[in-house]
Amino acid sequence: MEERLGPAGETYAEKWLERQGYSIIARNWRTRTGEIDIIAEKDETLVFFEVKTLPHTPLTDLDIIVGNRKQERICKTAKYFLLTHRKYNKMHIRFDVLVLPFDPRTIESAEPLHLENAFEDYV
Repeated sequence: MEERLGPAGETYAEKWLERQGYSIIARNWRTRTGEIDIIAEKDETLVFFEVKTLPHTPLTDLDIIVGNRKQERICKTAKYFLLTHRKYNKMHIRFDVLVLPFDPRTIESAEPLHLENAFEDYV
C-alpha cells in the first residue's frame, strides 16, 4: 500500500493544482541529484512542488515532512532544471510543499495543505 500512496497523491495533487490555476510543466523531473515531484507555473512564478502523502502523520513540523537534506536536493535539482530550461530563468521562483493527509481509499475527498514558500534557496 505504501508504494501506491506517493503516485496516487501526486496524481491527485496535479489535478488539484490545475483546478487552482497552475499549469503543469513537469512531473517527477529527475536528475542524479534528486527529483522534483511537480513543476508548475502560475502568475509569472515557477513553483517546484514537493508532494507528501501522509495518512497518519501530524502536519505541524515542516522538518519532519521535508527535512533539510531533502530541501537541499530539491534546490540542487531546481537549479539544474533552470540551467537546462533557460526560458524560465526570468520568472520568480518558489518552493512549495503540498501535504495530502488522507487514506488512499478516500483520495478524492482530500483537501491538501498547501505550504507556499515552504523553504528557500537562492537559485
